[in-house]
Amino acid sequence: MPEVNIDWLDECQRHRLKEMLVVVDENDKVIGANNKRNCHLNENIDKGLLHRSFSVLLFNEENKVLIQQRADTKVTFPGYYSDSCCSHPLFTPLELEEQDAIGVKRAALRRMQAELGIPPGQVSIEDILFMTIYHHKAKSDANWGEHEICYLLLVKKNVPLNPDLSEAKSVSYMNKEELQELLDKGARGEVKVAPWLRTIAEKCLPKWWDHLGDIVQLAEPNTIYRV
Repeated sequence: MPEVNIDWLDECQRHRLKEMLVVVDENDKVIGANNKRNCHLNENIDKGLLHRSFSVLLFNEENKVLIQQRADTKVTFPGYYSDSCCSHPLFTPLELEEQDAIGVKRAALRRMQAELGIPPGQVSIEDILFMTIYHHKAKSDANWGEHEICYLLLVKKNVPLNPDLSEAKSVSYMNKEELQELLDKGARGEVKVAPWLRTIAEKCLPKWWDHLGDIVQLAEPNTIYRV
C-alpha cells in the first residue's frame, strides 16, 4: 500500500484509520473488509475499492437541520461543511446486520453519541429512519477521497449536543434559507461545502423538507441513486 504522511492528524483520527470498514460492490453486496485508511486512499479508490457508509440528517422540532463543519484534522474534506453526522458501519456482526438497515442504524447511533455528544438514551434505533441509498465518489486532495455506498438516515427530535472538537469544528441548526445561503457561499468559494451535502440538499431535501411530519411515506430504502 502507498506510504502517505498522516503526521498532521491528531491521535484520535490516526487511530480511526485502523477501523475495519465494510467493502461492498456497486449493488451494496458485502464482498469483504478493509481498514479506513486503505478505503480512503485515491490510489485504491481508482482501482474500484468501494465501502459502505451513512449520512444522518438530524432535524429539530422547528424543522431546522443540523449542519456541522468538519474538524481540520479529519482525513478527508477537513474544514468542510457537512451533514449532521456521517461515518461508517464497522465490519462487526452487529453493524453488518442488514434487516431494516439495523446494522447501519446501530453505527449511526454510535457515531452520533461519539461525534455530536448526544447522551445515550436521547436517540433510539426507532428514531432513525432509513430514507434511501446513494453512491458517490469524490477526491478530497491528491491522496485522500471518498467512494461510498451511503445510507441516508433521518432523525427528527430535539436532543442535547456536546460535539467532540476532534470531529466537528462547529455545529448549527439551519432552515431552508440559511442552508441555501451556505451552499451559495460554497459555490462562490467563500466556504468549503462537502460534495455529499450539496447532493443531499439538491436531490433529496426539496422532496422531504415540507413533509417531515409524514416523512415515512417518502422513504425509498430499495433505491440506490448514482451521483
